[in-house]
Amino acid sequence: MLDIILRHYFNIIYKENKVMKNIGLCGFTNDLKAKIKISLNKKFYCLIALIIAIIFSPGAHAQFVNYGDMKVEKSTVLSVFSDYDNKSDAQFVNDGNVFVFKNWINNGIVTFTSSENGKTHFIGQDVQRIEGAGITNFQNVIFDNISDLVPFQLGAVVAINKKAEFLNGIIDGDAENGEMIFNETAIHVNASDISFVDGKVQKKGNTLFEYPIGDDLYFRPSYSEGETNGNVYTAQYFYKNSGENYNHSSKDPIIGFINNAEYWTVTKENGGEKLVLSLTMDPRTTPSEFFNLSSDKEAVIVRWDESSGKWVKEGGVTSDKMPDAILGAQYTQLVTSEVKGYGIFTIAIADKKEPLDKDLVVYNALSPNGDGINDTFHIKGIDEYPDNTVEIYNRWGVKVFETRGYNETDNVFAGYSDGRATVNRNEKLPTGTYFYILKYSKDNVAKERTGYLYINNQ
Repeated sequence: MLDIILRHYFNIIYKENKVMKNIGLCGFTNDLKAKIKISLNKKFYCLIALIIAIIFSPGAHAQFVNYGDMKVEKSTVLSVFSDYDNKSDAQFVNDGNVFVFKNWINNGIVTFTSSENGKTHFIGQDVQRIEGAGITNFQNVIFDNISDLVPFQLGAVVAINKKAEFLNGIIDGDAENGEMIFNETAIHVNASDISFVDGKVQKKGNTLFEYPIGDDLYFRPSYSEGETNGNVYTAQYFYKNSGENYNHSSKDPIIGFINNAEYWTVTKENGGEKLVLSLTMDPRTTPSEFFNLSSDKEAVIVRWDESSGKWVKEGGVTSDKMPDAILGAQYTQLVTSEVKGYGIFTIAIADKKEPLDKDLVVYNALSPNGDGINDTFHIKGIDEYPDNTVEIYNRWGVKVFETRGYNETDNVFAGYSDGRATVNRNEKLPTGTYFYILKYSKDNVAKERTGYLYINNQ
């Protein structure tokens, strides 16, 4: 009976390298065999543990309702052309390929076998809702719906373990407080103006991560990298003036114009206090003032400090312009800084910092070609302050070098990675703009200086 229901009301797309075949409402082909494995709970076997109901009522559309346990095996493909409703006591395991053409409602358990590579494809021809009280866990998920500019309504929590592919369609999680979670090793590809998350995105782990977020029709990611294991950060982008709720007149004296068109939120659910944050600048949304700075001004990251009720400067170094070849990158530059708190962030224009102590001179050009000229990052006078640390980050916020007791002879940065994160140890770093943080102590007073460093490895 179950097999007949499946034959009549779903399309099953058979094992890999088979041709997709549509099973009509009046019959089925000989190719339809037991390609979907149903994992039955022995306790309810006699009562048919898995009940899949196609429910019709006057004026209503069909539903695929799961009350039990169902598993889509490896190399099996299931297409669901009606709403899928996973009930509170149900479990759905996808180790194959599932194509979802309508709404997805999960109040139970949706998961996968960790050793398999199951994929769920949202490719409907109408707006699709993803909702329910249960967390939907995807091994891999593909968003590819061209029925509307914003064809996905996210009113639930979904978690990605391996990869999310953003092909077509913006995912609106803001309207109904949905959230997308990326687990420790999860990645995403192809996020752009035509497909991103308009809402909250959470990342677990301490590796560099591009949050695939935006608002309206603009993809405006932020980047972060934590310092310790167990980090959990959540980010969201808003294409609106933060001054409506966080007074731009209340700020540190050094801060001038505050971005009045956009802001980001970054919250910490778990992890250490140290976070390196990069915010993007895009001429389509970022005010023009940020692209025409005078020599005594700089773009910095600012944060709304709840305790003092004002905007505070976190710092920042602006990257060189991004290559046009970066897929989906309509933004042109990044502003990067280590931040000391969480909450509401945006970009502001500030007066440049006072120069370093006169006995410290930072030479911020490096050409490590072995000619004896600018082969290392030279900080003249740093030997007088042995209690120091130097950290260097690339434009994405990935730490590429860190040392304590930096000096002018043997403990220096020579344009090679020390093995942090995604950059391999002893790997020659590419030409470009980098960001340094120098911390030192003078007369028992802690001091800090940030700035840019240009490496020419050509």
